[in-house]
Amino acid sequence: MVPNNKRDSKKKGLGPSPQDNGPSFLAVARVRRPFGVKGELLLEVLSDFPGRLTRNEQLYAGDEQHPLVVENVRRHGTDMLLQLQAVRDRDAAEKLRGMVLSIRVDDLPPLPAGVYYLHQIEGLEVVTEQGERLGRVKEILKTGANDVYVVQGGEREILLPAIPQVIREVRLEEGKIIIRMMEGLV
Repeated sequence: MVPNNKRDSKKKGLGPSPQDNGPSFLAVARVRRPFGVKGELLLEVLSDFPGRLTRNEQLYAGDEQHPLVVENVRRHGTDMLLQLQAVRDRDAAEKLRGMVLSIRVDDLPPLPAGVYYLHQIEGLEVVTEQGERLGRVKEILKTGANDVYVVQGGEREILLPAIPQVIREVRLEEGKIIIRMMEGLV
């Protein structure tokens, strides 16, 4: 992981790349199924920041981005249980089964300087310190030790470890990442 890279919402529901003005919404959870008879929802959390689901937060459901307000949220094993203000019974909860719940990108908390959300990195052009264009970040893989940026450049694909020795600078305003090529990367 780039020393200052913050993750949110893996590929599902991310929207266009930064070169397309970025996504408007980021997926934070998927409704697995109703839980009980009072309208609670069992969620699969898609965010690395499950704590972002808080009381009175505005969420948006499905492709239509139907607005919903969180009434209560609590942990349930590795998943979460969510109660929405407008969902009061199992039948209403059933209608949300399988839907992706998103937040507006504009509502994301600001990050410290040099820290980025994944959707900000995906789609950036990758350029060496010498000015050689390698391609664009197509995907970000989570490996445990560090993130790996999958860079697509024409017919070739390059796997770049997102470590400070390789990722030298992220220039969001220019839509590029400056890297230092290390032996064996290409």
